[in-house]
Amino acid sequence: MLKQSKQELSRRHIPLAGASNFRDLGGYVGHMGRPVKWRLIFRSDHLANLSSDDVNHIQSLGINRAFDFRGIQESQAQPYDWPHIQRHSLSIEPTVVQRLQAQHLTGKPLTAADALDAMQTTYRDFVRSDSRRFAELFEHLLERPDPLLFHCTAGKDRTGLAAALVLFALGVSETDIWQDYLLTNQLYKRNSTGAIALSPDVLKIVWQVQESFLQASLEEIKSQYGDVQHYLSDQLGLTPAAKLRLQSLYLD
Repeated sequence: MLKQSKQELSRRHIPLAGASNFRDLGGYVGHMGRPVKWRLIFRSDHLANLSSDDVNHIQSLGINRAFDFRGIQESQAQPYDWPHIQRHSLSIEPTVVQRLQAQHLTGKPLTAADALDAMQTTYRDFVRSDSRRFAELFEHLLERPDPLLFHCTAGKDRTGLAAALVLFALGVSETDIWQDYLLTNQLYKRNSTGAIALSPDVLKIVWQVQESFLQASLEEIKSQYGDVQHYLSDQLGLTPAAKLRLQSLYLD
């Protein structure tokens, strides 16, 4: 996958002291050649470590709604309550660390293959078990076109699939969707090692993204619904009329 140009990345990435993976979904070419509007839909890692300057910057972008995909314990461990930014919980419980921790307790050494399997299983489970949360995000997007952001802890897995689904709904090409997904590997800076000690090769898999992760979700979608567009309509409630409205709100 080609990396985004420095000029494009400088417009897309919002540099903050307390969040490294904060970026704009604008600019990608969508349905009928219409680009996604800039400065309306943002994705990010968690917001608990923002500085006062960061909060002011976010507010200057007009963002007053944040949709948090973190699980209950995650959000309790790193809470935030920023002025004029209303947090909505769309909780999807994390499972990767739990899976790896369960194996760790058996005494069997964790390998890169174990981490890869855990990540792919997690992405399949997003489709099997958590579609209602992605449906809720679309409901909020359709409610009004005010600037909003959605995030999880690292802004890469739950957030990565959510961003891909939004871009699919807006008619963005798969090439650009993959490019946006993999951009995490250029931007995200890990600030926590998790609950258990992991080897560097395992950590590299857990704290980055790979094409095979998102592909696991897409294969699960294809298996159950035929393709992404049927998943959007049949499972997430994005009817043809709703999709047209979404495109009218978020495409130039």
